[in-house]
Amino acid sequence: MLALMLRSAYHAPNQREGSALADHMTDNLGPQPEIVLVRPQMGENIGAAARAMLNFGLERMRIIAPRDGWPNQSAVAMASGAGRVLDGAGVYDTLADGIGDCDYVYATTARSRDLAKPILSPERAMAEARAMRAEGKKVAILFGPERTGLENGEVARANAIISVPVNPGFASLNLAQCVLLTAYEWRRQTTEFQHEVMEWAGSERAPSIEVEKLAEHYEARLDEAGFFYPPTKAPVMKTTLRNMWSRMPMTRADVQIFHGILRQLLRGKQG
Repeated sequence: MLALMLRSAYHAPNQREGSALADHMTDNLGPQPEIVLVRPQMGENIGAAARAMLNFGLERMRIIAPRDGWPNQSAVAMASGAGRVLDGAGVYDTLADGIGDCDYVYATTARSRDLAKPILSPERAMAEARAMRAEGKKVAILFGPERTGLENGEVARANAIISVPVNPGFASLNLAQCVLLTAYEWRRQTTEFQHEVMEWAGSERAPSIEVEKLAEHYEARLDEAGFFYPPTKAPVMKTTLRNMWSRMPMTRADVQIFHGILRQLLRGKQG
């Protein structure tokens, strides 16, 4: 089925055809995830990713620190009918800014990592994502730069990892290919989707910006206490700690409790 859809998408529509196609495909799809391109290196790949998104009805793109700046004429040329995705794209200087309003974040990677996180197939991840979006949660999916992929510090900010079961002898995927696979699974879930929705007992999941501030609070206080020792191991220790915070399914109340615990401990020490 995917092969047939890819063959049909090979034809590059003109602007009028692309607009009509997009209107048709985005009808009745409901809330969408945020497709986040982290430090993309080539405008052509950004444009190709936009086409892949619109092929499956997705329009919400965010771009983090594009190497060649923005706007990018190469991206516009490659988008070929999917310019509306680029027109609406948000551009951010840092990943923290780009996902700060999101409740749940997936990181796509083909490489094995030493970070303890749930690792999901695109199919399972998009089923989860659609369930969360149906509840009004904002979901982001991170895609790394073409040459190196996401760095460990970037993956550490995600709640879970999406890993495509590719050939282990040649695991490299083009940026647009990876976006297309994920967008395809999202689209497929519109009619073939059954997933048990996680209940939060009347509480609200903490958005990424609140978890980020909590991580910064603990990192600063632990740094003052000399926890990150020896200095040569400090970066790895900080990344591990960040990964722990993002992996925990915390509510907003949980975040406030953790802030309160640390403040009280410091207050007691000063007293």
